[in-house]
Parts: sequence; structure tokens; C-alpha cells
Amino acid sequence: MILAYFSSLDPAAFVRALPGNVAQGIIWGIMALGVYITYRLLDFADLTVDGSMVTGGAVAVVLIRGGMHPVLALVFAFLAGMAAGFVTGILHTALGIPGILASILTQISLYSINLGIMGKANQAINVDQYELVASLRYVTAEMDVRIAFFLRMILCAILLIALLYWFFGTELGASIRATGCNPQMASAQGINTNFCKVLALMISNGLVGLSGGIYAQYQGSADVNMGRGAIVIGLAAVIISEVLFEKICAGRKIAFAYTLFAVFIGAILYYVVIGLVLWLKMPSDYMKLFSAVVVACFLSIPYLRQKYSKKKGAVRS
Repeated sequence: MILAYFSSLDPAAFVRALPGNVAQGIIWGIMALGVYITYRLLDFADLTVDGSMVTGGAVAVVLIRGGMHPVLALVFAFLAGMAAGFVTGILHTALGIPGILASILTQISLYSINLGIMGKANQAINVDQYELVASLRYVTAEMDVRIAFFLRMILCAILLIALLYWFFGTELGASIRATGCNPQMASAQGINTNFCKVLALMISNGLVGLSGGIYAQYQGSADVNMGRGAIVIGLAAVIISEVLFEKICAGRKIAFAYTLFAVFIGAILYYVVIGLVLWLKMPSDYMKLFSAVVVACFLSIPYLRQKYSKKKGAVRS
């Protein structure tokens, strides 16, 4: 029975699906960068991303259907995500609502707002009518179109990483990192920590909204539920990158740039693993459960590694 199962698997099918998995990994890698900013730099549990990703996608699709150029629509998707992050930041800093509750309130509100933007639960765009930034048709097209698409996406990812690396090296960016590291010390140094929190949340959700806009173009539609579980995927990418590339990134002259790039690689690896699971003919209904298990495993690895090291050191002594 086991031999029959493995003989039914087609390795060529997994290879054919690989470009699509990599493309989705790059798109969701932008969202993972946003999660990294709040989760690691700001030390803020932000659940807004499940809603702000849909907001970015909804804004992009509605504007494209209204005649706006797809690239310009992504700018407004980014701004829409920033607006969502601004609301979460204000709820947390100005009204004193705990961060996780403030993000949940924004996420719930965005569900209704996204329905209002689209007018219904989903909106589709004709992929043959517009020159989209990303589309599944580019992945399945001829080789030269496919290569041009991936080169464009990789170049955009590198430019985005370079921009974030530059910004977080400025005085304002360093203030955000200091706020996340030690808010009391940052405040004692004269840093407006509330402003830094709001700004970081705006940048983070702006990236999430941008990712949502690109993903909506990629799949040819925006759906009110397309962001469900986005925080799990973002965390998976961040944790995978930390576990696999921690030693490579640590101690480097530009370690922060390596870390940002590793988050992108983590998102791509996540989708390659998802593609592998689907290729193994596992039920697609259990994808969210599988994602949660993957995140839990990678989250536990640093703790188990440290525990094992301590136990090994105790035995030697």
C-alpha cells in the first residue's frame, strides 16, 4: 500500500508547481517583512495584518477596475495599509488599549470596511485586460516571460530590502528599534516612543497592504477572506528565517540586511513546503492546521536547542 502511494506521486508535477510556489513566497515575503517589523523590532503582537492585507487587495482591485494603472494602485494599497496601522497605533498609544486588543479591534473593523470598499465579498479583475504587476499567467507563460517576471520581482524585493535597511539605519529608524528593545531607556533618551510605535505600525501594515495589492493582482481577485491566517504565514516566514539563518546573519557587518533578506527566503521556503505537502496529496482542508504545526515546531526549536545545550554542558561539568 505504501509502495503504491509513493509510486502514484509524480515528481514532475512538483517541479511544475515550484515556480508558482516561489512567486507566492516572494509576494508573501513582503508581508512577512511587515510582520518582522512589529514582531521583532517593535516587540508588538499585531493581528491587524489579517485585515490590512485584504484592505490593500480591495483598494488595488477597485482602483484598477476604475481605470487606474496597476502600479499606481499599489501605492494606494500601501497607503491604505498605513491607515490601518495608524488606527491600531492610536488605539494603543492614545487610548491605552493593550496592543493585541487594539490590533484585534482594528482587524474586526476592517472586515466591514473591506466589504464597503468592494461592495461585496469579492471583486475580480480581467487579467487579460490590464498590465498587472504580478499574475499567475506570467508564471505559466513562455520561458522568456517567466524569467522577466521573476527577475522583476526579485529586483523589487532587493530594492525594498535596501530601502528598509537604509531607513532603519537613520536616526528615526534607530529610534523605532530602540523603542522596541527598551522603551523605558528610549524614553529617557528623549525619544517619543508613542510616535515611534505608531510609525512602525504604519510602515508594517503599509507593507502588508502592498503585499495584499500584489497578491490580489496575482490571483486576479480580492476576497474579504484572503487575509485569513496571514499572521501565521508571516510568523512562519520570520521564525523559519531565524532558525535556519541565525548563524549566517549574526556577526555580519550588515547583519540587519542579511536578516531582512532571510525573511524573504523564509517565506519562499514556507510555500515550497506547502507545495510539497499538496504534492504528497494531503488534504488541502488541513492547510491551516499544518501551518500552525510548522510555526509551533520552528518556535520551539530555539528553546529546545538551548535546553539541550544546557543539559549537555551540565553533563560535561
